[in-house]
Amino acid sequence: MTKADIVERIYEKVGFSKKEATDVVESIFEIIKGRLEQSEKVKISGFGNFVINAKRPRKGRNPQTGEEITISGRRVLSFKPSPVLKKAINPA
Repeated sequence: MTKADIVERIYEKVGFSKKEATDVVESIFEIIKGRLEQSEKVKISGFGNFVINAKRPRKGRNPQTGEEITISGRRVLSFKPSPVLKKAINPA
């Protein structure tokens, strides 16, 4: 599913114009992105949690030369689905 598909579904279900539906979807994604950039947890009830985790720098090895290098630390995005979403995907 793409962002355009989401806009289309909102257009069909809610009755907004396509421009309004696009603005709503873009606004939601901008809000979520802004919170994640600030390392805040984003919890969407019934869907799941988006969390930023910090990875420490670590030692690695160049596979071509065998030279030891340091892999820099970084932040990674994790998603943990809610029990409601898990149950919808895997009904018992």
